[in-house]
Amino acid sequence: MLLSELLRDVDYTGTIKDTEIKNVTGDSRQVEPGSVFVCIKGATVDGHEYAKAAVRSGASWIVAERDTGVENQVLVPNTRAAYAVMCANINGRPAEKMKLIGVTGTNGKTTITYLIKHILEAAGKKVGLIGTIQNVIGDVALPAKYTTPDPSELHLIFSRMQSAGCEYVVMEVSSQALDQYRVWGCHFETAIFTNLTQDHLDYHKTMENYFDAKKRLFELCKSAVICVDDEYGKELATSVKCPVTTVSVSDLAADYTARDVKNTASGCRFAMVGKGLIGRVNFAMPGKFSVSNAMLAAAAAIDCGLDFEEAVENLNTCTGVKGRVEVIPTGRDFTVIRDFAHGPDALEKVLSSVRECAEGRVVTLFGCAGNRDRTKRPKMAAAVAAKSDFIIFTSDNPRNEPVDEISGDTLPALEASGVPFYYEPDRFKAIKWALEHSEPGDVLVLAGKGHEDYQVLDFGTVYFDEKVIVQNFLKEMTE
Repeated sequence: MLLSELLRDVDYTGTIKDTEIKNVTGDSRQVEPGSVFVCIKGATVDGHEYAKAAVRSGASWIVAERDTGVENQVLVPNTRAAYAVMCANINGRPAEKMKLIGVTGTNGKTTITYLIKHILEAAGKKVGLIGTIQNVIGDVALPAKYTTPDPSELHLIFSRMQSAGCEYVVMEVSSQALDQYRVWGCHFETAIFTNLTQDHLDYHKTMENYFDAKKRLFELCKSAVICVDDEYGKELATSVKCPVTTVSVSDLAADYTARDVKNTASGCRFAMVGKGLIGRVNFAMPGKFSVSNAMLAAAAAIDCGLDFEEAVENLNTCTGVKGRVEVIPTGRDFTVIRDFAHGPDALEKVLSSVRECAEGRVVTLFGCAGNRDRTKRPKMAAAVAAKSDFIIFTSDNPRNEPVDEISGDTLPALEASGVPFYYEPDRFKAIKWALEHSEPGDVLVLAGKGHEDYQVLDFGTVYFDEKVIVQNFLKEMTE
């Protein structure tokens, strides 16, 4: 590719020589002869300091925000944004040949992307998916390192999806990805906002910064579907410039709302009501938040061209999402559910839905992540205590933070709640203890890991699939 083609739609200053370019990278270790090296400033490393080393490794051109002292360079206002556009260009701008659907918000992103994928595929569309659990191209699943990949990987995935004949790509768009311009230059057919509650403040520092990052997605979309059940959604719905469809579980002024909601342990039933429209939804995931997720997914599919009846009909054929209020078969007289909830709001929502349909005790096993926002920990403990009859506190992904520091932030709030609890820092042992002490009618909620099949400890990452662990323990208990 010629340099001029690589720089298409990039706002740059400098005089270029139209040379042939082999690749573009923001990692100086990946530079080879014929590369363009983009100087990106990260949290601990500034790529501008590696410009001369990149030239010595064969970089033909340098893209930077300030003068790096090398001969062949162009300057741009924002190297992250420029890098994203260049990654699209070098891959032939594959995203332009498909319809992108982006989902952002604190909770619900994974569930909604899977629901939209299911609804569209049931309508005969070929759909790619990019998200937390995995990336999916048609029927082929690929591992996902990040919720929203780096631009170089993202546009390579787009290229593979386009080659595979995908008409749509539905993707989770994280706040960090938006803050780092990973999807800059992409144009979304529709964008969905779920909610905003405290999370990722170790990165964003304030809720205002967190919200500002989320809002960037709505500068890149043709239309928006927004849940207005929290104040951030209400503010967003009145401030975006594109056409907006609003969704609410209870606000009758919204474009779509829910009536006659009935929750059971196996799912929820409700009427999805719009202007002159009503659809009966029987959805295989329980809880008020599941009602919201289901309506957002259906509304997004309608925004993309499906009619109301088809969207609702296809939604009703969905059987659930891995690691999201997922019932693990036990063959016992108690129920085990695993869910990814790892923040105060998500825990409150999941446990509230479980509380509504539990016949016996609600027993919650949870931990707090290491090297993450410490201010969440007592709030998580309070949310769990408010909805549980018994609590098992353990580890989540402690990483290299001492477990006693994590427990020191959390245990005082559990003690103050007055709810009985058991502390076992080894999550493997904690699950075994929980199963051995489960009583008839109990609902045991394993919170925090959900779909994840690993745990990050101080010495590295280990295999840890809670569904497999539960089934193995139960088998041992019957032998």
